[in-house]
Amino acid sequence: MRVSILTREYPPHIYGGAGVHVGQLVPQLRKFCESVDVQCMGEPREGATAHAESYPEGANGALRTLGADVSMAAAVPEVDVVHAHTWYAQFAGIITGRLQDIPTVVTAHSLEPDRPWKVEQLGGGYRVSSWIEKTAYAEADAVIAVSAAMIKNIQDAYPFVERERIHVVKNGIDPDEFCPDPATDVISGLGVDLTKPIVTFVGRITRQKGLIHLVRAARAFDPDTQVLLLAGAPDTPEIAAEFDGAFAELNKSRSGVTWVQEMLPRAAVRQVLTHSTLFACPSIYEPLGIVNLEAMACEIPVVASAVGGIPEVVVDGETGLLVPYDPAKASDAAYIADFEAEFAAKVNELTRDRERARAMGLAGRQRCIDEFSWEKIAQETVAVYQAAIAHHEAKKA
Repeated sequence: MRVSILTREYPPHIYGGAGVHVGQLVPQLRKFCESVDVQCMGEPREGATAHAESYPEGANGALRTLGADVSMAAAVPEVDVVHAHTWYAQFAGIITGRLQDIPTVVTAHSLEPDRPWKVEQLGGGYRVSSWIEKTAYAEADAVIAVSAAMIKNIQDAYPFVERERIHVVKNGIDPDEFCPDPATDVISGLGVDLTKPIVTFVGRITRQKGLIHLVRAARAFDPDTQVLLLAGAPDTPEIAAEFDGAFAELNKSRSGVTWVQEMLPRAAVRQVLTHSTLFACPSIYEPLGIVNLEAMACEIPVVASAVGGIPEVVVDGETGLLVPYDPAKASDAAYIADFEAEFAAKVNELTRDRERARAMGLAGRQRCIDEFSWEKIAQETVAVYQAAIAHHEAKKA
């Protein structure tokens, strides 16, 4: 089977879970496929054909993405299946499928209707991205959901997608890459005290990741608990202003708060996770959450909001603690305050019981090894490709 993978992100230039997913999946797919072509966006790199998001110059970002999509579609060699990741590459998938008359597969890393805050980032481009995604799901011969929870999300957003076209293939983790690192040079260089509890967050400053809730919750953490935020640049000036204000308030109320704004290499993140007491994931929307797997693989427990696919990764009471969150109540100030208070209580529960936290960390790594291997995920993905081929042929019959 010859496959073309279409993606915005591809190593070494990645910034989110979709990029991690593709970077880990492709080498494993090559074990089971005759050939795996990769088309990505951005600067040239080894192992993929890259396309610049520069045309039309000065246009809205969504339109520049479409320009890159056309370039990607033109570069795809003759293949049996085209597999597009995220709306950024789905337009290229639609065109390629039509041009070559081959089955298309899309992976639901997230859904545009479930992320209305993106209008802050994309403006009118959000309507474009939403249209692309809707069209891609209508055209796809198979849709991959990265968690069982995503099945309902997909059918709520796009009720025209029949259940038989949706296949669950979860994200994974490489436990050889993300494993405990006994070295301390990186984390010590960040100025934290390794003798005191450390609560770590890794992610972007977006509405989706809920970092503002963690910063507010941290005001109720025990006094000796340190907060380490590996958080990149905010998506928009509005989010930046909101976060800066909350961060300043937190710094006034307690010591031991560190914000690392530059993106650390994955090896450095691995070391930071290893020496943290727990990982905090306050996301308000998360189809699965690879970052939780990365933390668990480094043998630390996770305190997370119970949204999307997170409960399929973090086993409450065994590999971490979950905090209920209802996205429908996001505008209810009292509800959000209660959520933040409960998040803080769960964090304190584990920082006060280091033996329990350690046991959860060990259980989490074992769960990663048993349930989330990339080789297994690649085999399941190939099975989806075969189903897509059968669906495509049935449509033509």
